[in-house]
Order: sequence, then C-alpha cells, then structure tokens
Amino acid sequence: MKRLHPIMLAGTGSDVGKSVIAAALCRIFRQDGYSPAPFKAQNMALNSYATPEGLEIGRAQAVQAEAAGIPCHTDMNPLLLKPSSDHTSQVVLNGKPIGNKDAYDYWRGMGQETGGKRIDFQQEVCAAFDRLAIKYNPIVMEGAGSIAEINLKDRDLVNMSMARHANADVILVGDIDRGGVFASVYGSIMLQTPEERKLIKGIIINKFRGDMRLFDKGRKMLEDICGIPVLGVIPYYKDIYIDEEDSVSLEQKRRKWAEGKVNVAVVLLRHISNFTDFDTLERAPRVNLFYTNNVSDIQRADIIILPGTKATLDDLLELRRNGCAQAIQRAHRDGKTVVGICGGYQMLGVSVADPDQVEGDIASLPGLGLLPIHTTMSSTKTTQQVTFMFEGQECHGYEIHQGISDTNEPIVQTDRCIGTYIHGFLDNIPVINFLLKDKGATPAQSLADFKEEQYDKLAAHVRRYVDIDRIYQILSDND
Repeated sequence: MKRLHPIMLAGTGSDVGKSVIAAALCRIFRQDGYSPAPFKAQNMALNSYATPEGLEIGRAQAVQAEAAGIPCHTDMNPLLLKPSSDHTSQVVLNGKPIGNKDAYDYWRGMGQETGGKRIDFQQEVCAAFDRLAIKYNPIVMEGAGSIAEINLKDRDLVNMSMARHANADVILVGDIDRGGVFASVYGSIMLQTPEERKLIKGIIINKFRGDMRLFDKGRKMLEDICGIPVLGVIPYYKDIYIDEEDSVSLEQKRRKWAEGKVNVAVVLLRHISNFTDFDTLERAPRVNLFYTNNVSDIQRADIIILPGTKATLDDLLELRRNGCAQAIQRAHRDGKTVVGICGGYQMLGVSVADPDQVEGDIASLPGLGLLPIHTTMSSTKTTQQVTFMFEGQECHGYEIHQGISDTNEPIVQTDRCIGTYIHGFLDNIPVINFLLKDKGATPAQSLADFKEEQYDKLAAHVRRYVDIDRIYQILSDND
C-alpha cells in the first residue's frame, strides 16, 4: 500500500472523543487494506491493559490496536501515568513501573532519576514512535487533553511536539455537545505557533445532537475564520459500545436499583480502575448494572462487585467510614453474591498489609473477611495475560496488580463469594452464566464477536459523516 503520513487526533479538551475516533480510523484503514497502528506518547489513566509480553499500557491504545487487528505493544503507549493521589502518579515507562512521581516535579523536570541514571522521557517516546513507524502504515496518533495548554507547552510530550517529531497531519477534534465549539476550535488553533498551525490540516466536530442541517452555516463560518477545512460533523450515538478510558463515562452509569431486573451494584471507589471489567455483564439481558456507594442500594442488589483500585488500603478505609463495607457484609449474610476483582479481591480477604508503605501511610487494615486470604503489598508489579478454567471451560483475562496474596489459586471461591486478580474475568460467558443462573437472566453474546461488530459499526458511522477520501488526500500529499 502507498505510504501515508502519520495522522494525529488532537483535541480542544479532554473527553472530546479523540480515543474513539482514533479507534474508528484504525478500523477504517485496516478495512481499506492498510496496516495501521495506534500511538499515544503519554497517557494518564487508571484503566490499563497487559500486553502479550506481560507489560502495561493504557486501555485506549489496547482498544485501538484491537480495532486495527494487531496485538498491542508498549511502543503504542510508551509512557503511562497512573494517578495514586491528587498530586502523585506511578510512572510506567515502556510497560514497566519505574516509581512514583510528584506532579509538580514531573512536569518541571520531564525526566526521572532511576538507578542513578536520568531518563529522558522525550527521547523515550520519540524512540517508541520511530520503532512503530517502521512496522506500520499509517500510525494513528492521539493527543492528550487540549493542545492549547500554553503553560505546559515547553514540556509537551504528547501533542504538538510529538506531531512535529512525526511530521504528522493533525486533525483537531472539538466537542459541540459541551458548547463553545467555535471559541475552543479557533482558540486552540490560534494559540499554536505558525509552524504548528501548518500541521493542522482539518477539523472534526464531534457529538452533534439534532438536525445536521442546522450546522451547515456554522461549518462554513468555522472554515472561514480558521482557514482550515471541516472534514466532518459526527453525530452523537448511543448504540455503539467501545471501551471507555476516562472515568468521566461512569457518571452516565450511576443509575439505581431497578424493579424486575437482576441488579448488579459495582461499589464506586474513589480510586476505581479498569471499570471496563463489567461492560460484558452490563449488556446481558435483564441485568441492571450500576455504580454506587449508596448503602441501601448495595444491600438490595442481587450481585455486589468490588472493583479494582489503584489504592486498596485507602479505599478500604473509606468503605469502612462510609458504611459500604458493613453493607456488603450484611448483604452477603442475607444470601447475596459478592465478587471482588483485583484490589476488590484483596479487600474481601482477612487482612491487607503494607509494611513497606508501597501505597501510602496505612500500615494494615482488616479486610471484609469474606475470603480466606491475607495480602501484603509489594513494590513488585504483576502484569500478564492469563488463561484459566472455569466451569470446565477455557477462559481468558489479564493481571495488573501490586500485592501478593497467600494462595496460588487464580480464583478463590467460598459460599456466594468469588475473588480473583484477573481483569476480564467477567468478560467470559461461562463466568456470567454461573453468576446469573437461577436469576432469570441470560448472558450477552461472546465478547470477541461483540467487539468486532462494534468496531465495524463505529467505522461505518465515521465513514458516513467524515470525508475519508479527503483524509487520504491529506495523508498522501507530498507538500
């Protein structure tokens, strides 16, 4: 296939839809015979994924790789920041944690001392892109947040500095649903240097609601004031399901207990991670899955899930303070099913200890006592893809966790309580069948088939509303 320029989806802000549009373009390029790969130099997210090599990247790039039909790799997201507090993040470089970094020090230094050697993050992310660009065509790049944070411009790793390194054609994505799209698009462009403005080749307006014809005039006005073509206006959709990376999407899922449904309450933790673990279960007919820390709704639910967390001890302490821990214990005594994933699994045990203060200042806490395990936090991080047997059938998932529990069993099960370190545990139909049996619900279709169907639907949606031929022309231009 003809060699195409890299393309970068940059944003006027966070949650404007860059990740999903990048996934759509990965699928479209694959459908058209190219060999695309996703890339995001630096990602900040608690939703992560284990590569086939047992290394860690942001969930969004794993999703985009899936859409492109290729295995995910750390070169697709060489730098991952996993917030552990308002001011501190774990730094994951090329798939491996290299320590925690204060936000101020991180942004001020843009490097890190490890083993007496200073790591240059800019050099690392550029090297990862260069390796990826040799193997794939085109590279579908994603920026982070807004490209107009001028106070951080001299330390930018992921937006226009990365576009300059890659000589990428930049498409600016604006969210019309939140309002102010003219100001945000125009301002984002005008705050770039003249050199950077030349890289911006098109605009996509995302999340439009209503009659598209009402924006015809606005589209022309935007092109006139920016001097850049609007390549598409993408309507808001509700019937396409792509894994979300940002916890912003959880606000839409904070529903309540519902009459006549199988109610599944996912306990809303302050440091919740990998909440996509529950998407397959949520789609099962008659299942009402909702996120809550309401004690009454937890006790009334048929199934209670304690999800993963970046701060097990801190969230366990909060569960005891807000009454959720006691509500879970009472619900279990009343015959309800309780499931713990990763950090939630650790909390369901007898105790959680952190003698080396890996997570923070809390040395130890008693768990909820529903599973016969004891956990000790460790600086060593487990990241791997796993295969396991459940109800006599082969199942798949992945582990990303710190902490060692005193059992080698992948799944620990007592009466009406199941715990495991395996993310994706609830993506397996045998597991869902087991949980829903005798509850009058049937599972959704297999995850692999469902995902393929959704990527194709997303690609068709974007093809319909974005000028893909114009994008090919831009990516092929020799100027």
